Amino acid sequence: MARYIILRLFHTVIVLVGISLIVFITVRLTGNPVAAMLHSGTPSKQAIAQLTAALGLNKPLLVQYYIFLKGAVMLNFGTSYATGQPVMQMIMSRMGATAELAVGGIIVGLVLAFPVGIASALWRGTFIDLFGRSFALLGISFPNYWLGTMLILIFSVWLHVLPVAGNSGFISLILPSVTLGLILAGILARLVRSSMLDVLQAQYLTTAHAKGLRWWRVTMFHALRNALLPTITMVGLQFGGLLGGIVILEQVFAWPGVGQLVIQAINQRDYPVVQGVVLFLAFLMVMVNLLTDLSYAFVDPRVRLGGDR
Repeated sequence: MARYIILRLFHTVIVLVGISLIVFITVRLTGNPVAAMLHSGTPSKQAIAQLTAALGLNKPLLVQYYIFLKGAVMLNFGTSYATGQPVMQMIMSRMGATAELAVGGIIVGLVLAFPVGIASALWRGTFIDLFGRSFALLGISFPNYWLGTMLILIFSVWLHVLPVAGNSGFISLILPSVTLGLILAGILARLVRSSMLDVLQAQYLTTAHAKGLRWWRVTMFHALRNALLPTITMVGLQFGGLLGGIVILEQVFAWPGVGQLVIQAINQRDYPVVQGVVLFLAFLMVMVNLLTDLSYAFVDPRVRLGGDR
């Protein structure tokens, strides 16, 4: 296990260096931040040269990348061109709101996906199964920005029971969490159904029934546990998609999280903030996938990571 964790951490470093290089290059394709900062009036060449030197943009690209990478190792992503604040401080001030939204979406997704997926598998071919498959298909089909807008229209504009946007407490978390959760639930419900259908055909379940165990005990403790492995994998893989969805939904619901911060930074061509946010989110995603792999051994004792015996 220890060898496996060390190897995964080594791979994580390589992945993060690769992501940092891609982000460093692509963010510079968005335009010159000096031009964005001096958009009003007609700045002199001297003013442009002074600001470019002050931001360190007159140095060779390799030197700029080295400075960025050296700071990133120490979790120092530099200071924002627009606000002058440390980027890490800006990220952490917004991370709490984004984490609330992510956790809310995952909870809603899991609470909906498991009952729907299990019921659909247990009563295969019935009206319940048809409802479950239709629910999953609808969840996958809806774009999150469209679904979020429709929920705002129904519950905020027409019924006046939930706030339109902003972060004013738990009640304002409901609509964005439900939007994220419905889409995640659609994906997971299909996976839970297919995994349960595979497991329900196993002979050991027939043996369990023959021993007189109650059907709910056989379903929850024997069938569901063995069907959890692919679902856990999918939850880990969906974390990246969840972060992407959050970036869009934070714009729809005016949610003051990291996604809104990075969109503002892109508009202002604030290189340090864009680089810092993307690298920080990539680090989170890699860590979540590592924890997902490690959780296999706890969910299914037959799984041994890294060739352990």
